[in-house]
Amino acid sequence: MNAYSTGSRVRSIATTLAVALTLTLAAAAGCDSRQEPDLPSVQEKLRETHIWGQPTLRIGVATNEPLMGELRNGVHTGFDVEIARYIAASLGYEGDQRVEFVPVSTEDRIPALQGGVVDLVVSSFSITEERKKLVSFAGPYFVTTQEVMVPTRLKDRIRTIEDLRDPKYKICTSGGSTTEAELEKHQVKALVVKDVGDCVAGIRAGRYDAVSSDEAILAGFLATYPTEFEIVDMPFGTSELLGVGVPIGDPALRDLVAFFLQKSYQQGRDGQTSPWLTAYNRTLGPWLRAEKRQPQPLDVPNLVDFDDKAPRR
Repeated sequence: MNAYSTGSRVRSIATTLAVALTLTLAAAAGCDSRQEPDLPSVQEKLRETHIWGQPTLRIGVATNEPLMGELRNGVHTGFDVEIARYIAASLGYEGDQRVEFVPVSTEDRIPALQGGVVDLVVSSFSITEERKKLVSFAGPYFVTTQEVMVPTRLKDRIRTIEDLRDPKYKICTSGGSTTEAELEKHQVKALVVKDVGDCVAGIRAGRYDAVSSDEAILAGFLATYPTEFEIVDMPFGTSELLGVGVPIGDPALRDLVAFFLQKSYQQGRDGQTSPWLTAYNRTLGPWLRAEKRQPQPLDVPNLVDFDDKAPRR
């Protein structure tokens, strides 16, 4: 074989190898282009929120709803308060010294968020389409139903929605609540007060004959006055999805709250003792008739948690 032939063969092999290498690199580049971008982290999301750098987190809660949100001997207690503490700790505000609990009534929840009085609201806040035009929601974190509570003296006389329509009975509910709208839809005339606690006090004083609200709130007052009241199951047919209220202009904070609610939900699904289940068993669990489980939150972002490692490629 002459020198020309040998050189030509070497060049041919080199060209083949170069082409193969080029194709391999192109294929690898194609794979890389199809890979998902790096997930944002919780820390990055926190920097986008209005709470970044705040020394304390302000959370709107009820103070006169036993089992849900109550101020007792200077200490905030209840299911909503426990959920609020879990969310606060997840956001980096561990312990009550880092949290400012702000009392909010039913009708004050939206103005408190819109006016910057609070950063979050965890206070039996039902998610509705109308409210979502004014504030954002993370959740739901609880599903409840509308019920009626009557004094034991009337437990055999007020049993149906038709009974509630009887003008001889005075039905009470809280202003700005979904219950107010539901009663109106069923042609039930209701006397509207600031809080459900005012209704209960009015019944005990003889001013009202029944109170309607969501089951979780009523269960708290039943626990407080177990011999004085009875909850009557009526077919209103509407489930209430309770969510955490967030300012509508802070989508990053909404995403973070949803992410941490999902984290608790997943722990429960995996058979672990979740923050949600712990809060429920300490408060509402012994008083609600039907077994409850944490509902799956909606619109949860995919984030890298504080203690997670970034996914491997």
